[in-house]
Amino acid sequence: MREAAVGHQCVECVHQGSRTVRQARTTFGGKVTNRVFVTWTLLAVNVFAYVLEAANTVRVLNEFMMSAGHVAVGQWWRLITGAFLHSPPPSFWHILFNMWALYVIGPELERRLGSVRFAALYMISALGGSVAIYLFGTTAVGASGAIFGLFAALFVVGRKLGYDIRGVAVLIGINVVITFIVPGISWQGHLGGLVTGALVAAIFAYAPAKNRNVIQFAATFAVFIVLVLLVVVLPPFAYSALFG
Repeated sequence: MREAAVGHQCVECVHQGSRTVRQARTTFGGKVTNRVFVTWTLLAVNVFAYVLEAANTVRVLNEFMMSAGHVAVGQWWRLITGAFLHSPPPSFWHILFNMWALYVIGPELERRLGSVRFAALYMISALGGSVAIYLFGTTAVGASGAIFGLFAALFVVGRKLGYDIRGVAVLIGINVVITFIVPGISWQGHLGGLVTGALVAAIFAYAPAKNRNVIQFAATFAVFIVLVLLVVVLPPFAYSALFG
């Protein structure tokens, strides 16, 4: 027996009653959550990948970093694995900045969107950054494409909710400027993630309430398919120009 508001209920009665309770939803249709397990999982995976990279830098980078030339010959996993690697030791600023940004922005977005939508936003933004590198760059590592996608999503979500988004706009502007003035930064990955994140966030934020879930996930899947087709159909332009 289990305690209830009045008297006690059997376990089966409690379970049956739970099935009829409507799940709380966020403004954008996701399940309400206070445990941001996707954010913490992504943090853990990035840190774990960095530990592996530090232990065997040459092998990990050679096999898993984002490389337009290697993707062109079929090593598609690099489109994702490259987004979980960072500048190897003794350089630590790269992973520290990205993980700090994920720690600060991730929980807010995960609570607003729900865990499933937040995971989709992060991964597709990472893919968008890698596709931009494939088309217009050569090699790169880092979660920056995904992080820039989160920046863009924070802007879109804040605008939809009527918040003051000037601070977010300034943050994005500063990071875009840094992208172009600091040597060694992949502008392709940053801008690719920024544009993709803004698009996915807009799908989540502005989908009509009627059939919202279907529209959101169908449109998000369409973005994923378009990114894949860009790699299938188009050559790596910058890589081809440099190496033929």
